[in-house]
Amino acid sequence: MKKLLTPFEKGFIKFKNHLVMAPMTRSRAIDNLPNELMANYYAQRSGAGLIITEGTSPSPEGLGYPRIPGIYSEVQVAGWKKVTEAVHQNGSKIFLQLMHTGRIAHVANLPNGIQPVGPSDIKAAGEIFTDSLGMQEHSVPVALSLDGITRVIEDFVNASKNAILAGFDGVELHGANGYLLEQFLNPNVNNRTDLYGGNLINRSRLVLEISEAIAAAIGPDKVGIRFSPFSQLSDQASYDTEEVHQTYTYLSSELDKLGIAYIHLSTNPEIPEKTYKAIRAVFTNTIIICNGLTAETAEEKLLDNSADLVAFGRGFLANPDFVKRIEKNLSLNDVDFGTLYSPGETGYTDYPLYTSK
Repeated sequence: MKKLLTPFEKGFIKFKNHLVMAPMTRSRAIDNLPNELMANYYAQRSGAGLIITEGTSPSPEGLGYPRIPGIYSEVQVAGWKKVTEAVHQNGSKIFLQLMHTGRIAHVANLPNGIQPVGPSDIKAAGEIFTDSLGMQEHSVPVALSLDGITRVIEDFVNASKNAILAGFDGVELHGANGYLLEQFLNPNVNNRTDLYGGNLINRSRLVLEISEAIAAAIGPDKVGIRFSPFSQLSDQASYDTEEVHQTYTYLSSELDKLGIAYIHLSTNPEIPEKTYKAIRAVFTNTIIICNGLTAETAEEKLLDNSADLVAFGRGFLANPDFVKRIEKNLSLNDVDFGTLYSPGETGYTDYPLYTSK
């Protein structure tokens, strides 16, 4: 596993190895505040060259799930500083993932008086957990007005500036998993007839405007984005496959012009090889591949240049010493799925190191 563990350098990016800790919602941010427990969790996993945090809301209306952190207040910035300081002590870099859940939300998970929003007023199928009411159907979102879209862009920019104040090395936009940015991309969710709806260029507009505004505010070298083409998570019904392919090729080409740091691809079986190749062809900076990788297949991705970096989720979740385990070819802890989103340290910071098993 030589390349996995060697230092990475491409353009302005330098990491101590080729391993990325993928973003994973863990629901430990009581009152939406980053805390000491979270700082310990990320510090434990700072063997990664790059850590991408759990999805973090740029505004109160983006807090679709219980106990997810924000980055829109001074006290949240102060909480995140503890995390970045802990991670940097071990020579790792850390990006904050900005996640606005859009219509994947329930009012019980939002502050009083705040409503979920989306590109349209189309309610998402399925249910979502709330601490106060248990499982509930998703709330009907309020369709964003043009002024509302302007406010969303400003919220993302302010959140990015706050991330830099908190000591993060950059931000990753969550453009996957059926959240707000991907909701705008999907014509089954976005039925707008203005500049943000209709053809793929219009549906891509919000992603590109947010990316451009953040790049102007904090620098393009501090901006990444996560995509998962063809994914149907969070009621993202499929649409014409060629249009999906063209959408992500177009987005990647435009983001390349902005000079952002990376595109993070959350893979799924529906993505055709031609889409991977098209993104690789038009985007010249770093590409991260995530999902379903083993140490062996990740090494293959690096060696054949289909990826510049490789990201792992469950491996880091259940193994604070995941990098050491790869290096020494050691067995891995199993994930405790019952404690993925429960509050407290159980199933969070108490996974054993290999030497203590």
